[in-house]
Amino acid sequence: MSTSDHSAAPASFSVTVADVELEPEDLDPAQIVSGEPVVTGKVLWESPDGTQVRGIWQITPGVVTDTEANELFVVVSGRATVEVEGGETLEVGPGSACVLREGDKTTWTVHETLRKAYHISY
Repeated sequence: MSTSDHSAAPASFSVTVADVELEPEDLDPAQIVSGEPVVTGKVLWESPDGTQVRGIWQITPGVVTDTEANELFVVVSGRATVEVEGGETLEVGPGSACVLREGDKTTWTVHETLRKAYHISY
């Protein structure tokens, strides 16, 4: 049995996703289809090489477009319809686990302010 060297790894931790204070994030005006959505977030961990990011993200109601990264997320609160170009239409709400493929072009219709915990791999 081998042991791992944990000296380079961040300490294990826990947060209450609903209570984490989020910071304003830029949203390219070209992505906004309708409404005045506001995006906030907080990176909780990023790999040293920048290929993996874990955090919390929130968006207020409106319609926006995006090109996705390889992402797994779980919705904590709110509701949205995510239309994947050439693919499925996803209805997401509290407790929904969703996987998005890198390169997917999506349109997010946010019905209620949506907060999610995510893991992205680049």
